[in-house]
Amino acid sequence: MTSFEKDDEQKKTKQFTIMKDDSTDGHGGYGVGSVSLENMSPIIVDPNEEKAYVDMGAMHARSAIEKRIKFVPDRSVVPNGKLYWIAWVTVERNETGPFYYGIASSELVVEREIKRGYKILPEHVNHMDKSLKGRIVVEHMDEKSKRILGDFLQTYKPDIWENSRQEIKKAFE
Repeated sequence: MTSFEKDDEQKKTKQFTIMKDDSTDGHGGYGVGSVSLENMSPIIVDPNEEKAYVDMGAMHARSAIEKRIKFVPDRSVVPNGKLYWIAWVTVERNETGPFYYGIASSELVVEREIKRGYKILPEHVNHMDKSLKGRIVVEHMDEKSKRILGDFLQTYKPDIWENSRQEIKKAFE
């Protein structure tokens, strides 16, 4: 085996895999303790264009706004960058149907001209976790972005919004 083939094989083993089914069903085998992201959707909030939309590519940092951008944890690198948010939204189901369970938003600043962006990856991971646990973390968003997200959640699937608990609705008043 050549060194090129070894490198190629190593790359294949380092890929991130999302476990689709509940791995804690008692079998005790491969995947126990991993988290299912099946009920989570990333919503991109673009206050520049005043719109929000689902972009599943964000689950692997491959959303349209993240492509071809090198991200750094230093905001001063992108002084003329545009602000975006990724809202990690978890939907659960009860006897009345689906409802918004958890929502946590993470900031991105992108300066496409220099192909650089600002984001704090651990914050994104923590916000995904908080959303999965039913927490609501949107108080740090600017009012315009929060309004855009709230409007999107209310109109995207009105029945899901109606089934959601008051705490979710109050966060967007």
